[in-house]
Amino acid sequence: MTITVEAPALGESVTEATVALWAKQEGDFVQEDELIAELETDKINLEVTAPKAGKLTKIMIGQGDSVTPGVAMAEIDESAKGEAAASAPAAEAAPAPAATPAATPAATASSEQPLSPAVRRLTEENNIDASTVAGTGKDGRVLKGDVLAHMENPSAAAPAAGAARQEERVPMSRLRQTIAKRLKEAQNEAAMLTTYNEVDLSAIGALRKQYQDEFVKRYGIKLGYMSFFTKAVVAALREYPAVNASLDGTDLVYKRYYDIGIAVSTDKGLMVPVVKDADQLNYAGIELKIADLATRGREGKLQASELQGATFSITNGGVFGSLLNMPILNTPNVGILGMNTIQQRPVVVNGEVVVRPMMYIALTYDHRVIDGKEAVGFLKAVKENLEDPQRQLIGV
Repeated sequence: MTITVEAPALGESVTEATVALWAKQEGDFVQEDELIAELETDKINLEVTAPKAGKLTKIMIGQGDSVTPGVAMAEIDESAKGEAAASAPAAEAAPAPAATPAATPAATASSEQPLSPAVRRLTEENNIDASTVAGTGKDGRVLKGDVLAHMENPSAAAPAAGAARQEERVPMSRLRQTIAKRLKEAQNEAAMLTTYNEVDLSAIGALRKQYQDEFVKRYGIKLGYMSFFTKAVVAALREYPAVNASLDGTDLVYKRYYDIGIAVSTDKGLMVPVVKDADQLNYAGIELKIADLATRGREGKLQASELQGATFSITNGGVFGSLLNMPILNTPNVGILGMNTIQQRPVVVNGEVVVRPMMYIALTYDHRVIDGKEAVGFLKAVKENLEDPQRQLIGV
Protein backbone atom coordinates (compact mmCIF):
# COMPACT_ATOMS: atom_id res chain seq x y z
CA MET A 1 0.00 0.00 0.00
CA THR A 2 1.38 3.43 -0.97
CA ILE A 3 1.10 6.21 1.61
CA THR A 4 1.41 9.91 0.78
CA VAL A 5 3.53 12.12 3.03
CA GLU A 6 1.99 15.59 3.20
CA ALA A 7 3.46 18.90 4.34
CA PRO A 8 2.24 19.60 7.89
CA ALA A 9 0.39 22.66 9.17
CA LEU A 10 2.86 25.52 9.47
CA GLY A 11 1.34 27.60 12.24
CA GLU A 12 -0.69 30.77 12.48
CA SER A 13 -0.08 33.26 9.64
CA VAL A 14 2.57 30.99 8.06
CA THR A 15 1.45 29.87 4.61
CA GLU A 16 4.63 28.61 2.98
CA ALA A 17 7.81 26.74 3.88
CA THR A 18 11.01 25.68 2.14
CA VAL A 19 12.31 22.12 2.06
CA ALA A 20 15.60 22.68 3.89
CA LEU A 21 16.78 19.06 3.93
CA TRP A 22 15.81 15.58 2.78
CA ALA A 23 17.20 13.30 5.50
CA LYS A 24 16.17 10.25 3.43
CA GLN A 25 16.43 9.61 -0.30
CA GLU A 26 14.38 7.60 -2.79
CA GLY A 27 14.95 3.90 -2.18
CA ASP A 28 15.72 4.31 1.53
CA PHE A 29 13.77 2.32 4.08
CA VAL A 30 12.24 4.31 6.93
CA GLN A 31 10.69 3.50 10.26
CA GLU A 32 7.44 4.95 11.53
CA ASP A 33 7.96 8.47 12.94
CA GLU A 34 11.52 8.59 11.59
CA LEU A 35 12.70 11.97 10.33
CA ILE A 36 12.63 12.14 6.53
CA ALA A 37 12.72 15.90 5.84
CA GLU A 38 13.03 19.32 7.46
CA LEU A 39 11.01 22.39 6.53
CA GLU A 40 12.11 25.97 7.16
CA THR A 41 9.70 28.88 7.54
CA ASP A 42 10.37 32.52 8.27
CA LYS A 43 9.69 31.80 11.94
CA ILE A 44 10.47 28.19 12.89
CA ASN A 45 11.73 24.86 11.54
CA LEU A 46 9.47 21.84 11.29
CA GLU A 47 10.27 18.13 11.05
CA VAL A 48 8.47 15.86 8.59
CA THR A 49 8.35 12.26 9.79
CA ALA A 50 7.26 9.01 8.19
CA PRO A 51 3.62 8.20 9.01
CA LYS A 52 4.34 4.47 8.52
CA ALA A 53 7.35 2.21 8.08
CA GLY A 54 8.26 1.27 4.52
CA LYS A 55 10.30 2.22 1.49
CA LEU A 56 10.54 5.84 0.32
CA THR A 57 9.66 5.31 -3.32
CA LYS A 58 9.13 8.85 -4.56
CA ILE A 59 10.14 12.39 -3.61
CA MET A 60 7.86 14.96 -5.22
CA ILE A 61 9.32 18.23 -3.86
CA GLY A 62 12.95 19.08 -4.39
CA GLN A 63 15.27 20.43 -1.74
CA GLY A 64 15.04 24.22 -1.72
CA ASP A 65 11.54 24.22 -3.22
CA SER A 66 8.52 25.73 -1.48
CA VAL A 67 5.55 23.84 -0.06
CA THR A 68 2.19 24.76 1.43
CA PRO A 69 0.28 22.79 4.10
CA GLY A 70 -1.24 19.56 2.80
CA VAL A 71 0.90 19.36 -0.35
CA ALA A 72 2.10 15.85 -1.21
CA MET A 73 5.84 15.70 -0.60
CA ALA A 74 6.68 12.02 -0.97
CA GLU A 75 5.32 8.47 -1.20
CA ILE A 76 6.10 5.48 1.02
CA ASP A 77 5.44 1.86 0.03
CA GLU A 78 4.27 0.33 3.30
CA SER A 79 4.33 -3.21 1.86
CA ALA A 80 8.11 -2.96 1.35
CA LYS A 81 8.97 -3.11 5.05
CA GLY A 82 9.32 -6.89 4.78
CA GLU A 83 11.89 -6.37 2.03
CA ALA A 84 13.88 -4.10 4.35
CA ALA A 85 13.90 -6.72 7.11
CA ALA A 86 15.00 -9.45 4.71
CA SER A 87 17.90 -7.38 3.38
CA ALA A 88 19.23 -6.50 6.85
CA PRO A 89 21.20 -9.73 7.50
CA ALA A 90 22.92 -9.53 4.13
CA ALA A 91 23.94 -5.97 4.81
CA GLU A 92 25.36 -6.92 8.20
CA ALA A 93 27.35 -9.79 6.71
CA ALA A 94 28.93 -7.71 3.96
CA PRO A 95 32.54 -6.82 4.78
CA ALA A 96 33.47 -3.18 5.01
CA PRO A 97 35.38 -1.97 1.93
CA ALA A 98 39.09 -1.36 2.45
CA ALA A 99 40.19 2.27 2.52
CA THR A 100 41.84 3.36 -0.70
CA PRO A 101 43.14 6.66 -2.04
CA ALA A 102 40.06 6.80 -4.25
CA ALA A 103 37.91 7.37 -1.16
CA THR A 104 39.43 10.75 -0.42
CA PRO A 105 37.14 12.71 -2.79
CA ALA A 106 34.46 12.25 -0.12
CA ALA A 107 35.62 15.48 1.45
CA THR A 108 35.03 17.28 -1.83
CA ALA A 109 31.66 15.64 -2.33
CA SER A 110 30.62 16.45 1.24
CA SER A 111 31.08 20.16 0.61
CA GLU A 112 28.37 19.96 -2.05
CA GLN A 113 25.90 18.18 0.23
CA PRO A 114 23.49 20.08 2.52
CA LEU A 115 24.32 19.99 6.21
CA SER A 116 21.89 18.83 8.86
CA PRO A 117 21.07 21.38 11.58
CA ALA A 118 23.15 19.41 14.11
CA VAL A 119 26.19 19.36 11.83
CA ARG A 120 25.76 23.00 10.84
CA ARG A 121 25.52 24.05 14.49
CA LEU A 122 28.60 22.01 15.44
CA THR A 123 30.72 23.41 12.61
CA GLU A 124 29.65 27.01 13.28
CA GLU A 125 30.21 26.77 17.04
CA ASN A 126 33.72 25.40 16.47
CA ASN A 127 34.58 27.57 13.44
CA ILE A 128 35.08 24.56 11.16
CA ASP A 129 34.86 24.73 7.36
CA ALA A 130 32.58 21.79 6.47
CA SER A 131 34.37 21.39 3.13
CA THR A 132 37.49 20.23 5.00
CA VAL A 133 35.60 17.43 6.77
CA ALA A 134 35.64 13.97 5.16
CA GLY A 135 32.02 12.84 4.99
CA THR A 136 31.15 9.17 5.47
CA GLY A 137 27.41 9.48 4.88
CA LYS A 138 25.53 8.69 1.72
CA ASP A 139 26.99 10.49 -1.32
CA GLY A 140 29.73 11.92 0.91
CA ARG A 141 27.33 13.66 3.31
CA VAL A 142 29.03 15.00 6.44
CA LEU A 143 27.64 13.41 9.60
CA LYS A 144 27.94 14.61 13.19
CA GLY A 145 30.46 11.85 13.90
CA ASP A 146 32.59 13.05 10.98
CA VAL A 147 32.82 16.53 12.51
CA LEU A 148 33.70 15.13 15.93
CA ALA A 149 36.42 12.96 14.35
CA HIS A 150 37.72 16.00 12.48
CA MET A 151 37.90 17.98 15.73
CA GLU A 152 40.05 15.22 17.29
CA ASN A 153 42.41 15.07 14.30
CA PRO A 154 41.96 18.21 12.15
CA SER A 155 45.27 17.79 10.31
CA ALA A 156 44.02 14.61 8.65
CA ALA A 157 41.52 16.56 6.55
CA ALA A 158 43.35 19.87 6.23
CA PRO A 159 43.69 21.15 2.64
CA ALA A 160 47.12 20.91 1.06
CA ALA A 161 49.34 24.00 1.14
CA GLY A 162 48.93 26.17 -1.93
CA ALA A 163 45.48 24.78 -2.71
CA ALA A 164 43.19 27.02 -4.74
CA ARG A 165 41.08 29.48 -2.73
CA GLN A 166 37.52 28.30 -2.44
CA GLU A 167 34.14 30.01 -2.44
CA GLU A 168 30.80 28.65 -1.41
CA ARG A 169 27.47 30.00 -2.63
CA VAL A 170 24.63 29.29 -0.22
CA PRO A 171 21.03 30.48 -0.70
CA MET A 172 19.76 32.72 2.08
CA SER A 173 17.46 30.86 4.42
CA ARG A 174 13.82 31.87 4.49
CA LEU A 175 14.36 33.21 8.01
CA ARG A 176 17.32 35.34 6.90
CA GLN A 177 15.35 36.61 3.89
CA THR A 178 12.48 37.61 6.17
CA ILE A 179 14.83 39.34 8.63
CA ALA A 180 16.42 41.28 5.78
CA LYS A 181 13.04 42.25 4.36
CA ARG A 182 11.63 43.46 7.66
CA LEU A 183 14.72 45.41 8.63
CA LYS A 184 14.71 47.18 5.28
CA GLU A 185 10.99 47.88 5.57
CA ALA A 186 11.60 49.40 9.02
CA GLN A 187 14.31 51.64 7.58
CA ASN A 188 12.18 52.68 4.61
CA GLU A 189 8.87 53.26 6.41
CA ALA A 190 9.64 54.42 9.95
CA ALA A 191 11.17 57.76 10.87
CA MET A 192 13.74 56.13 13.13
CA LEU A 193 15.70 58.10 15.69
CA THR A 194 17.82 56.85 18.58
CA THR A 195 18.42 58.47 21.95
CA TYR A 196 21.01 57.27 24.47
CA ASN A 197 21.59 57.28 28.20
CA GLU A 198 23.76 55.41 30.68
CA VAL A 199 22.80 53.42 33.75
CA ASP A 200 24.58 52.72 37.02
CA LEU A 201 23.79 49.07 37.81
CA SER A 202 25.25 49.08 41.32
CA ALA A 203 21.88 48.68 43.05
CA ILE A 204 20.85 45.74 40.87
CA GLY A 205 24.26 44.15 41.37
CA ALA A 206 23.90 44.45 45.14
CA LEU A 207 20.40 42.92 45.08
CA ARG A 208 21.57 40.03 42.93
CA LYS A 209 24.51 39.38 45.23
CA GLN A 210 22.33 39.54 48.35
CA TYR A 211 19.51 37.28 47.15
CA GLN A 212 21.06 35.13 44.40
CA ASP A 213 21.54 31.93 46.43
CA GLU A 214 18.07 32.07 47.94
CA PHE A 215 16.54 32.89 44.55
CA VAL A 216 18.24 29.92 42.86
CA LYS A 217 17.26 27.61 45.70
CA ARG A 218 13.62 28.62 45.50
CA TYR A 219 13.12 28.96 41.75
CA GLY A 220 15.88 26.88 40.18
CA ILE A 221 17.16 29.73 38.01
CA LYS A 222 19.55 32.63 38.47
CA LEU A 223 18.30 36.16 39.05
CA GLY A 224 19.61 37.87 35.93
CA TYR A 225 19.51 41.38 34.54
CA MET A 226 16.73 40.76 32.01
CA SER A 227 13.99 40.56 34.64
CA PHE A 228 15.06 43.95 36.03
CA PHE A 229 15.15 45.48 32.55
CA THR A 230 11.75 43.99 31.66
CA LYS A 231 10.19 45.33 34.87
CA ALA A 232 11.80 48.74 34.31
CA VAL A 233 10.51 48.86 30.73
CA VAL A 234 6.95 47.90 31.70
CA ALA A 235 6.88 50.61 34.38
CA ALA A 236 8.14 53.19 31.86
CA LEU A 237 5.59 52.05 29.25
CA ARG A 238 2.79 52.70 31.73
CA GLU A 239 4.11 56.22 32.12
CA TYR A 240 4.62 56.77 28.37
CA PRO A 241 1.86 54.77 26.60
CA ALA A 242 2.78 56.05 23.12
CA VAL A 243 5.96 53.95 23.25
CA ASN A 244 3.74 50.86 23.65
CA ALA A 245 1.54 51.81 20.69
CA SER A 246 1.56 50.89 17.00
CA LEU A 247 0.66 52.71 13.81
CA ASP A 248 -2.19 51.32 11.69
CA GLY A 249 -2.66 53.53 8.64
CA THR A 250 -3.57 56.90 10.09
CA ASP A 251 -4.67 55.43 13.43
CA LEU A 252 -2.60 55.07 16.58
CA VAL A 253 -3.35 51.83 18.44
CA TYR A 254 -2.54 52.14 22.15
CA LYS A 255 -1.94 48.76 23.81
CA ARG A 256 -3.17 48.41 27.37
CA TYR A 257 -1.19 45.20 27.83
CA TYR A 258 2.54 44.55 27.85
CA ASP A 259 3.91 41.77 25.65
CA ILE A 260 7.68 42.22 25.58
CA GLY A 261 9.75 40.79 22.74
CA ILE A 262 13.19 39.56 23.82
CA ALA A 263 15.71 39.23 20.97
CA VAL A 264 17.48 35.86 20.92
CA SER A 265 20.46 35.00 18.71
CA THR A 266 20.30 31.55 17.08
CA ASP A 267 22.47 29.78 14.51
CA LYS A 268 19.85 30.67 11.90
CA GLY A 269 19.49 34.35 12.78
CA LEU A 270 17.83 36.68 15.24
CA MET A 271 14.46 35.68 16.68
CA VAL A 272 12.25 37.77 18.95
CA PRO A 273 10.08 35.47 21.11
CA VAL A 274 7.49 37.26 23.19
CA VAL A 275 6.98 37.29 26.96
CA LYS A 276 3.20 37.69 27.09
CA ASP A 277 1.63 39.78 29.88
CA ALA A 278 5.03 40.63 31.33
CA ASP A 279 3.42 43.06 33.75
CA GLN A 280 1.69 40.15 35.49
CA LEU A 281 4.87 38.14 36.07
CA ASN A 282 7.24 38.41 39.01
CA TYR A 283 11.02 38.39 38.60
CA ALA A 284 11.22 34.59 38.73
CA GLY A 285 8.38 34.23 36.23
CA ILE A 286 10.16 36.53 33.78
CA GLU A 287 13.52 34.77 34.17
CA LEU A 288 11.94 31.33 33.70
CA LYS A 289 9.93 32.44 30.68
CA ILE A 290 12.89 34.09 28.96
CA ALA A 291 15.11 31.04 29.59
CA ASP A 292 12.46 28.71 28.17
CA LEU A 293 11.87 30.84 25.07
CA ALA A 294 15.59 31.30 24.43
CA THR A 295 16.34 27.58 24.76
CA ARG A 296 13.52 26.50 22.48
CA GLY A 297 14.37 29.30 20.04
CA ARG A 298 17.93 27.99 19.65
CA GLU A 299 16.58 24.45 19.26
CA GLY A 300 14.09 25.54 16.61
CA LYS A 301 11.13 24.42 18.74
CA LEU A 302 9.21 27.68 19.12
CA GLN A 303 5.64 27.91 17.92
CA ALA A 304 4.79 30.66 15.44
CA SER A 305 2.40 32.23 17.97
CA GLU A 306 5.30 32.70 20.38
CA LEU A 307 7.05 34.99 17.90
CA GLN A 308 4.10 37.31 17.30
CA GLY A 309 2.38 40.18 19.04
CA ALA A 310 5.16 42.02 20.87
CA THR A 311 4.16 45.54 21.90
CA PHE A 312 7.76 46.57 22.67
CA SER A 313 11.13 44.83 22.26
CA ILE A 314 14.45 44.55 24.09
CA THR A 315 17.73 43.48 22.48
CA ASN A 316 20.97 42.85 24.34
CA GLY A 317 24.08 43.39 22.24
CA GLY A 318 26.09 43.44 25.42
CA VAL A 319 26.28 39.64 25.53
CA PHE A 320 28.51 39.89 22.45
CA GLY A 321 30.60 42.74 23.88
CA SER A 322 28.84 45.70 22.27
CA LEU A 323 29.68 48.98 24.01
CA LEU A 324 27.20 51.16 22.11
CA ASN A 325 24.73 50.18 19.42
CA MET A 326 21.69 51.59 17.65
CA PRO A 327 18.97 48.90 17.45
CA ILE A 328 16.54 48.78 14.52
CA LEU A 329 12.81 48.71 15.16
CA ASN A 330 11.05 45.37 15.32
CA THR A 331 7.98 46.46 13.36
CA PRO A 332 5.15 47.06 14.02
CA ASN A 333 6.65 48.16 17.37
CA VAL A 334 7.44 51.88 17.55
CA GLY A 335 10.16 51.42 20.16
CA ILE A 336 13.01 49.06 20.99
CA LEU A 337 15.49 49.21 23.88
CA GLY A 338 19.11 48.28 23.25
CA MET A 339 21.26 46.99 26.10
CA ASN A 340 25.05 46.91 25.98
CA THR A 341 27.97 45.46 27.89
CA ILE A 342 28.54 46.36 31.55
CA GLN A 343 31.84 48.15 32.15
CA GLN A 344 33.50 49.32 35.33
CA ARG A 345 33.95 53.06 34.62
CA PRO A 346 34.84 56.12 36.69
CA VAL A 347 31.83 58.38 37.32
CA VAL A 348 31.19 61.36 39.56
CA VAL A 349 28.84 60.68 42.48
CA ASN A 350 28.19 63.41 45.09
CA GLY A 351 31.24 65.32 43.88
CA GLU A 352 33.59 62.33 44.10
CA VAL A 353 35.00 60.11 41.37
CA VAL A 354 34.05 56.49 41.99
CA VAL A 355 34.13 53.33 39.88
CA ARG A 356 30.71 51.88 39.07
CA PRO A 357 29.29 49.14 36.78
CA MET A 358 27.90 51.23 33.94
CA MET A 359 25.88 50.36 30.84
CA TYR A 360 24.93 52.49 27.86
CA ILE A 361 21.29 52.01 26.86
CA ALA A 362 19.59 53.15 23.67
CA LEU A 363 15.99 53.70 22.60
CA THR A 364 15.25 53.59 18.90
CA TYR A 365 11.80 54.98 18.22
CA ASP A 366 9.47 55.91 15.37
CA HIS A 367 9.32 59.70 15.29
CA ARG A 368 5.99 59.54 13.46
CA VAL A 369 4.43 58.30 16.70
CA ILE A 370 6.78 59.37 19.48
CA ASP A 371 8.11 62.88 20.02
CA GLY A 372 11.64 63.46 21.23
CA LYS A 373 10.42 64.65 24.62
CA GLU A 374 8.53 61.39 25.16
CA ALA A 375 11.46 59.29 23.97
CA VAL A 376 13.96 60.99 26.28
CA GLY A 377 11.46 60.85 29.16
CA PHE A 378 10.83 57.14 28.60
CA LEU A 379 14.54 56.29 28.56
CA LYS A 380 15.11 58.42 31.66
CA ALA A 381 12.30 56.52 33.42
CA VAL A 382 13.94 53.20 32.48
CA LYS A 383 17.24 54.50 33.86
CA GLU A 384 15.65 55.60 37.14
CA ASN A 385 13.83 52.28 37.57
CA LEU A 386 17.09 50.38 37.04
CA GLU A 387 19.22 52.55 39.29
CA ASP A 388 16.65 52.38 42.09
CA PRO A 389 14.66 49.16 41.52
CA GLN A 390 12.84 49.57 44.83
CA ARG A 391 10.86 52.44 43.26
CA GLN A 392 8.67 49.81 41.60
CA LEU A 393 7.73 48.33 44.96
CA ILE A 394 6.07 51.54 46.10
CA GLY A 395 4.88 52.70 42.65
CA VAL A 396 6.88 55.92 42.21
